[in-house]
Amino acid sequence: MGDDKSGMGSRASFAGHAFADAALLDEALTTPSCRMDGRRVRDNQRLEFLGDAVLGLLAAERLYSEFPDEEEGPLTVRRTRMVSTSALCRAAGRTDLSDRLRRNCGAAALPEGSKTFADAVEALIGAAYLDGGLESARDLFDRLSLGETAEADAKWGGNPKGELQIRAQAMKPPRRPEYLLVSTAGKAHEPVFTVRVLVDGVGEAEATAHSHKEAESRAAAALLSRMDEAARGGLKHQ
Repeated sequence: MGDDKSGMGSRASFAGHAFADAALLDEALTTPSCRMDGRRVRDNQRLEFLGDAVLGLLAAERLYSEFPDEEEGPLTVRRTRMVSTSALCRAAGRTDLSDRLRRNCGAAALPEGSKTFADAVEALIGAAYLDGGLESARDLFDRLSLGETAEADAKWGGNPKGELQIRAQAMKPPRRPEYLLVSTAGKAHEPVFTVRVLVDGVGEAEATAHSHKEAESRAAAALLSRMDEAARGGLKHQ
């Protein structure tokens, strides 16, 4: 889509996708915060609920086609990443969504990664589905570049904790990484934190840093590296 802030110039279109029913588009762009002004409006929560399911189907369909030799586990990780809040917010940032959202009067500007943007993208997919069926939803999915699967520039997208969370949740049964503070050393003005991360059935790793947050990030990266090494060695993580 490049820098095209599409959707402008037509009340019944978004990102170049035309809506036959303009009311559906209006509903998708109406946030629950509008109720704070006492307005009787139909907000986008129901469309978000529907769009979440449609988006999951479209993502699975795309990945099934693009990766014919990949097993369920890796496909699930890719789908989770494709429909994550951060991915949906990036898609929103390629459009004029922030200018078109209907919010309560006097509301402050939303940060780039606000879940409100991700919710609205899901609602828009739901609206497109109701407006013209799966083909219509698929068209908007493509126009928003939601099917992009290119690897991030930085390993694990620069967010090893997030990547570990995604992989753990994609397992059967889903897991949750646990972070434990092992020790705190060093001077008061320059502490050194050692953190251990554990994922049940996978393993654990430790790391040290001058901030608790950075130590967690390094521990997650260490465990991810071990998981990747095990995968390359032919080991299978459930």
